[in-house]
Amino acid sequence: MKSVLISGAGVAGCALAALLARRGFAPTVVERAPGPRGGGQAVDVRGVALEVVGRLGVLEAVREHRTRMRGMSVLDGDGHEVHRSTESTFSAGRLDSEDVELLRDDLVRVLHTRAAADGAEFRFGDSLTALEEDPERPDVGVLARFEHAAERRFDLVVGADGLHSAVRRLAFGPEEDYASPLGLHLAVFSADNFLGLEDWQMWMREGEFGLGVYPVRGNTELRVTVGFGGEPLPDGRRGAEARRALVAERMRAGLRWERERLLDALDRAEDLYCDAMTQIHLEYWSRGRTVLLGDAGYCASPMSGQGTSLALVGAHVLADALAGCGGDHYAAFAAYEERLRPFVRLNQALATENPGGPASEESVERAKNAIDLDVPAGRAAV
Repeated sequence: MKSVLISGAGVAGCALAALLARRGFAPTVVERAPGPRGGGQAVDVRGVALEVVGRLGVLEAVREHRTRMRGMSVLDGDGHEVHRSTESTFSAGRLDSEDVELLRDDLVRVLHTRAAADGAEFRFGDSLTALEEDPERPDVGVLARFEHAAERRFDLVVGADGLHSAVRRLAFGPEEDYASPLGLHLAVFSADNFLGLEDWQMWMREGEFGLGVYPVRGNTELRVTVGFGGEPLPDGRRGAEARRALVAERMRAGLRWERERLLDALDRAEDLYCDAMTQIHLEYWSRGRTVLLGDAGYCASPMSGQGTSLALVGAHVLADALAGCGGDHYAAFAAYEERLRPFVRLNQALATENPGGPASEESVERAKNAIDLDVPAGRAAV
């Protein structure tokens, strides 16, 4: 039974852990957070990614957590409605689609529960500090060192730890060597539903500043998303309070509608996420016995709307490759890349098709289904 260390207990890491456990591997997931992470925006499970959650046996659970939006309003800077739709929303696309929109933390909880039930081991509250492979003894696996736990050897290591992947840094080098900033930032935070929205979204945009507000948790909470231009923060200004100050500064400059109440909600928020919209491009996704999955290897950015589906489909393709290559991880990693790269390219392109706005329905439809889970490497349908 091959042991696999997975860094990151998000969508990609939990999905892979479940898929590997079902294929006879022994996955261990390490996550620096004390438990499954809360907060975050609504995400979409689209196209072939729905087939992945179906094969995991969690499709009905995912559907039970879906958002129930009736439509959206688009506002001008003063809060006057200039457009409304009961057919689609910016966050989820067409409301009559089979695709599922749900909160990221709900999806992670469903996948974590599935993986744990299938036998995956989870170690929360810890993180990787070093990975060591002996080129003279390739048969002994990878020695992983942790911040808290004792060092341990694994046959394989998977970096599923997001845009700022520690595994990528340890195995491939500095993030700036692979990061392509897109010139925009996204901030997301939770608030009480002080607007009284009922299954209805509100969106506005002026220049490079954009705002989206929608209710969740049975209309008891709001998720607030803020978009704005600018270069990534320097290392010295990436702390939580520096990010909060930056978001507040841009909201004061770009907002007139509900500015004070939204700023107050930002000040109270305990789950603020803020980061530069960035894509990750590597020539290869593996090195030795270490391989990257999801945002760590091929982040498309939230502007694509396909990050969650990329994580789910990537996990399935990687698990299939590892199970089908008879223990030859070099062959498995090569098959994984050959099969998935065309799908990744199409989905990353969605983020740059219409900067600052959604990609066309035609492009999304093509990208979300651009792989057949049952077609072997070398014959992936695009």
